[in-house]
Amino acid sequence: MTPIVAVVGGGQLARMMAGPATALGLTLRVLVESHEAAAALPAHQTVVGLPTDPDAVARLLAHPRPDALTWEHEHIPAEVFDAAAAAGVPARPGLHALLYAQDKIEMRTRMDALGLPNPAWRHVETEADVEDFLAVHGGAGVLKTARGGYDGKGVRVISSPFEAADWLRAAADGGPRVLLEEKVPFDRELAVLVARRPSGEMRAWPTVESIQRAGVCSEVIAPAPGLPEALEAETAEIAEAVAAGLEVTGVLAVELFLAGDRILVNELAMRPHNSGHWTIDGAVTSQFEQHLRAVLDLPLGDTSPTAPWTVMANVLGGARTRLTDALAEVDDAGARIQLYGKGVRAGRKVGHVNVSAATRDEAYSRAVTAAAIVRDGGQA
Repeated sequence: MTPIVAVVGGGQLARMMAGPATALGLTLRVLVESHEAAAALPAHQTVVGLPTDPDAVARLLAHPRPDALTWEHEHIPAEVFDAAAAAGVPARPGLHALLYAQDKIEMRTRMDALGLPNPAWRHVETEADVEDFLAVHGGAGVLKTARGGYDGKGVRVISSPFEAADWLRAAADGGPRVLLEEKVPFDRELAVLVARRPSGEMRAWPTVESIQRAGVCSEVIAPAPGLPEALEAETAEIAEAVAAGLEVTGVLAVELFLAGDRILVNELAMRPHNSGHWTIDGAVTSQFEQHLRAVLDLPLGDTSPTAPWTVMANVLGGARTRLTDALAEVDDAGARIQLYGKGVRAGRKVGHVNVSAATRDEAYSRAVTAAAIVRDGGQA
C-alpha cells in the first residue's frame, strides 16, 4: 500500500509538501481548516476540521492508517498526540520535542541545559522582576510571550516595567507565561535547517541570512554572504546539537543572531520553515521532500546547493486581488514563483520568488524585482 503521511494544518507549508509527495509516490492526507485552505486543493486527501476537534483528528488517523503524522505549525494540542498513539501512528516530531518550539521558556531552559548559546533571559512574573533584569542589561529588553507568538507577534521591545504590566497581568490570570531577554545588538540574522530521521541520520543545508522587515522575513540569501568558515561550522554544529538533544524528527529550523563573533540561538521551528523555501529551487533536495523522507525514516537526500547563490523574496500582501494576474508580467525566465492560494491582506505571506544566479547581487535584484511585480506590479 502507498505510504500515507498525515499533516495537521492546511497552510502553505502543507501545500508545498504536495509536489514532493506526488513525486515520491506518497499519499498526503491533510487536516485543513476549510475547503478554501491553501493546502486543500493540492493535497491528495483532505479532512476538514481543526486540531482541537477530536472527530476531525480521528478522521485524519482513520483507515487506511497513516504511516506518520506530522505538522505544518506548532499549535498542536497534546490530545492530538494521545490520539495518534492510540491509533498506532508515530507522531514526528513528538510532543517531547515539539514542546520546545511551542514554549519559549521551555526552549531557553533546555538550550541552557544543552550548553548552547542563549542570550541572557529570565522568566518574569512581576514588574520588580522586569526592573531587576533591565537594570542589569542596559535598560532595554525584549519581552516575549512564551506561547503563541510568531512573525513579530507576542514580541515587544521595552525599557520600563510599565510596558510589561498588561502581559504580566494576563499571565497571572492564566495566560501565556512571559520571558524577558537581553536586547542583542546583532549584526545579522542567520538560520540553519537540518533534517533528522528516527534512526539518527542528519543532514544540514548551508547557513542562510534572513532579512527581516517589521518583524517578518522579507528575503533569504543562500548561502549567508561572507560568513567565515569557522562560524559556518559553528552554526551547523548548533543546529545538529539541537536536533539530537531534543530528538527532533523531520526538518528543524534554528534561527540565530550573529553579534560580532557571537552566535546566539533566537527561535526554533520543528517543521519546514520560511528560511528554507530557497531549497525548492536552489538545493538538490528541498526541505519539503526531506521532511517527508525524515518522518518516514527514509534515507535523507543531498542538501548541496545547485547554484552559487539563491535568493528567496517573500510576497507580503499587495495591491492585487488576484495574484495570478502577475504571472504574465514577470518577464524573467529564471524567476521561480510560488503562490500559496491565499487571500491577499496587508503583511500576509501569500507567495515567494526564488532566483538562482552566479552572483549574489544578481540573484537578489531579480528576486526582489519579481516579488514586487507579483505583489503590486512593481510599484514602490
